[in-house]
Amino acid sequence: MSNESIISSPFLEESSCAAKLHPLIAQRRTRRAFSSRRVESETLRSLLEAARWAPSSMNEQPWSFIVATHRKPTEFERLLQCLLEFNIRWARHAPVLMLAIAKTNFTVSGESNRHAFYDVGQAMAALTYQAIASGLSVCQMAGFDVQKARSVFSIPAGHEPVVAAAIGYPDDPSVLPEKLQQKELAPRRRNPIEEFVFQNKWGQPADWSQ
Repeated sequence: MSNESIISSPFLEESSCAAKLHPLIAQRRTRRAFSSRRVESETLRSLLEAARWAPSSMNEQPWSFIVATHRKPTEFERLLQCLLEFNIRWARHAPVLMLAIAKTNFTVSGESNRHAFYDVGQAMAALTYQAIASGLSVCQMAGFDVQKARSVFSIPAGHEPVVAAAIGYPDDPSVLPEKLQQKELAPRRRNPIEEFVFQNKWGQPADWSQ
């Protein structure tokens, strides 16, 4: 489906979805096969603009991003080497790597911001859906060395690396090793709504969710 048809078609019902969803949500999945096609600066900027407008507690906007592209190989390699070996093997082919970082204290009061990671997650979600609307794919990774990233990029105290991400245009899964091909092509699985939406008390499914 082209970008134009995704944007113009208001809703898409997929067999794996229990309700009608916007196609940007229905079609999102983790992909590790990336084309070598360059992500233009204007497109990349639009992803970060989407993150910029994400909601946050007290409008703190506690997110920062370190971005590296194939256009600057030395910078790209520095970020790549912060990933765990399993992720390095496929992420090296993505044209863009990113590290999202949370500021863990409120600017004005200095008090701990327990919502900082949550807010960075919201910024990453906004970025991800803007990427999908642009024909891109985003694979987020918990598998990176936090302390190495902190040292390599001189991340100051009070700021915590949260997640790494590979971004680019998707490629055919056949470019991946066999085990990763299987992950790429496997059906998506999600828990039923009644398993995590409760009413009245913990563990009691909402009567409207079944």
